[in-house]
Amino acid sequence: MLILTCPCCGVTAEETEFHGGGEAHIKRFGPGSSDEDFHGYLFEKVNPKGVHFERWRHANGCGKWFHAARCTVTLEVFGTYSAQTTEPPQDIKDKISAKRPGWSWREFA
Repeated sequence: MLILTCPCCGVTAEETEFHGGGEAHIKRFGPGSSDEDFHGYLFEKVNPKGVHFERWRHANGCGKWFHAARCTVTLEVFGTYSAQTTEPPQDIKDKISAKRPGWSWREFA
């Protein structure tokens, strides 16, 4: 079971208190975008074995969205941070690099 900490209200709880929202840091395309861009947004998601960045909502708490960095194999959570950031904070990337040298995820490493 995942144990997550909401960076908005500071509550640490089991994943059942939260609701997963899919992959983090993806560019969203909507009306007016090309068919190729919209298709990529809807259907081309990564589901890596290893480090992954996800969106979560504190459903049974403050209700706010945030991002989490975790390993899909071990369920280890490297950290959580505000959903308003455009890339993972350096301290979380450093924590991942210390445990998983050579990792990469999309354009982040």
